[in-house]
Parts: sequence; structure tokens; C-alpha cells
Amino acid sequence: MRAVRALLNWRSLRWKITALVVAASCSVALVVGGLVHWTTVQRLQSEARSMALTDLESVVREHRAAGLADVPSPEELPDELRRRVALSDGPVTWYDTRRPGQPWMWAAERLGDGAVAVRFERGAEERSLAALDRNLLQAVVAALLVVVPLSVLITEVLNRRLRRVTVTARAIAEGDLDARTGARGRGGDEIADISRAVDSMAAALQERLLTEQRFTADVAHELRTPLMGLVTSTGLLADGEATELVRDRVRVLRGLVEDLLEISRLDAGAEAADPRWVPVGSVVEASVARTGLRASTTVVENAETQTDPRRLDRIISNLVINAHRHGRGPVEVRVDGLTVVVRDHGPGFPAALLESGPQRFRTGSAERGHGHGLGLTIALGQARVIGAALRLSNAPDGGAVAVLRLPADTEPIHD
Repeated sequence: MRAVRALLNWRSLRWKITALVVAASCSVALVVGGLVHWTTVQRLQSEARSMALTDLESVVREHRAAGLADVPSPEELPDELRRRVALSDGPVTWYDTRRPGQPWMWAAERLGDGAVAVRFERGAEERSLAALDRNLLQAVVAALLVVVPLSVLITEVLNRRLRRVTVTARAIAEGDLDARTGARGRGGDEIADISRAVDSMAAALQERLLTEQRFTADVAHELRTPLMGLVTSTGLLADGEATELVRDRVRVLRGLVEDLLEISRLDAGAEAADPRWVPVGSVVEASVARTGLRASTTVVENAETQTDPRRLDRIISNLVINAHRHGRGPVEVRVDGLTVVVRDHGPGFPAALLESGPQRFRTGSAERGHGHGLGLTIALGQARVIGAALRLSNAPDGGAVAVLRLPADTEPIHD
């Protein structure tokens, strides 16, 4: 069906090139056909004029041999021809087209006070000319019947190559950095240059992202050792307001390091789901309760499905924490079968986040508060691991809305 819609899309490059080829072919046919028609008309009229002048010369010679110095003009002599004879001292010709389909070639010469004239009926030549025009038109139509399908086929080859580039670019945009157009050869046309440019861009982007992932993983791992030392040290401090402040900051730092390690594992594809049959509503209620944050939970249908409860708990807790941290209450969680909706009543997700997706260390607009931008990134990564779909949007009456749809009785995707 998609191929049929693409074929019928008149805005596509295929039909634009075909229209250009048809327009160019018709223009050439019009010029060539017009030139052939004009040349043929000139040739036929030149031949008729020569024949008429030759016969007129014979008639004039006969009149002069008979000693006729003055002859009356023929009564059927057309007015236009009379006018031309009156204005000329020699023989004149006139192509008479007053009767459609029955033209005449006239030749006349003044003789004394009168004139002598001869004429030839040119209907056969006109019919031959009309037949030539029809043949030219048929030849043009036959040529177009060959040129148009041929141009469509040739254009389809170009379209196929362009579609390959488009599919590759979309795959790269969706996160498949191994996608390539498969362009080969050192030379080629512009499409080959575009293909190689896309492949080069994908390779460079992949290398940069891999470098970033390795850096994130290395930093997180290097921070774990001194962080464990800090955690141990804070446990030895005497209780007090300053100690509690230090412990709180250490907890925040520990959470950040754990998030970085989790993201590095997701980026490396080292995460695998451990699916089991669980009641979705019960898991979500427990996850919301473990956050310790205020959120109303409504379970419309407590359906069961096969998923990883630990990762589902991670997704729900991150969404609830994100709603409290960057939105405003009340925070509402609704479970309807395999669909979980988490909503706040704050300023909503920024347009950049909705357009490009969440990015680590970016929280979007300032009105949504401060943070590291890792919560939604981890939630999306864990959703991919369990084969769920996580969609972010804004409610019409305000507030951010996150909709998680779990797969129904299917094997989870191992990322």
C-alpha cells in the first residue's frame, strides 16, 4: 500500500522528472513538426508557383503570337488578383484560400488593357499536407508512449537510491548508528556523493557517541571508589545539622553516579530483561509508594502481562519523581490494563524535549526546575529493554503527560 501511495504521489521526483521529459519531448516535437510543416508548405507553394508561371508564360506567348496586343480580363479573376496585376508590370501569383479544402494557385499578367491568368487546384497537395501532419502527430504520440515509461523506469532507479538514503537517515535519527546506505565506488553522481556523505556522517556520529558513552562509563566507575569512601566517612560523623547536610549531598551524588552507570549499561546494550507474569496495577501502586512522594494512583484494570517488574518499577518511579521535581501537584497515576499514565499539573514538557526527546544533563525550560535530565532518559531506555512504548506529551489544560504502554503477552525486547 505504501508503494502504491508513493507511486501515485504527483509531487514525487519520479513524476517531476517524467513531466520534464514529456515537456521537453513535446517542445522538441512541436519545433521539429512546425519546421517540417512550414518547409513542406513552402516547397509545395514554390512548386505550384513555378508551374503556374510556366503555364502563364506559354499562354502569354500564344496570345502575342496570335497578334493580340490587348485582351479582356477573365470575368472570374478574383479582386485580390486584379489588384496585384494592376500594381505590377510583370507576372504575379496568388494562393487563393477562399474555399476551405479547395485552394487554388493563380498566376496572371497584364496584357494591354486586360490580363491573362491561369490557375491550378491544390486540394490534393493540401490533403497530403494534412496527412503529413497526422503522421507527425502519430509519431510524437508513439514516441511519448516509449519515452514516458522509459523515463519512469530510469527515474525509479534514482528514486530507489534516494529512498535508501532516506531510510538510512531515518534509522540513524532513531538511534541505529550502524545503518549505512551501502554506497560503493569512488566516482559517481550526486546521489552517490550524498550516500557517502550520510555514511561518513553516521560513522563520525557513532564514534562521537561511543566516545561519550565510554567517557560516561569511565567517569561513573572512577567515582564509585571515592564515593564509597565518602559514604563510609559520613557514617562516622557525629550527628548534627552539618552532618545531615553532608549526608544528603552524598546521597544525591551517589544517586547521580548510579544513574550514570545505568545509562552507560543501557547505551552499551548490556541490559537484558528478566520477564515474569505480574499484575501491572499492583506493581505500579508499589512503585509509587516506594518513592515516598504524594501521588494519587487509580487502577481501572489490574491486568497481568509478562514483563520485568524491576525495570517497570524503575520507569514508574522515575516518571513520578520527574513529575514532582519538574512539575506541580497534584500528580496523578492511572493504570488501565497495560497502559500507565503519569500526569502532573505544572508547565508541561518544553517543546524541544517533545520534538527531540529527552537528553541527558538537559531539563528543557527553566520553569521546569533544575536537574540532570537523567530520569526520563533512563525511563526511555528501560522501556526499550522491556519492549514498552513511552510517549511524552502535554495535556490541553496544562501539565506534562507520560504514557507507558506495555506489550501484551509478548517476549520483551533484549536491548
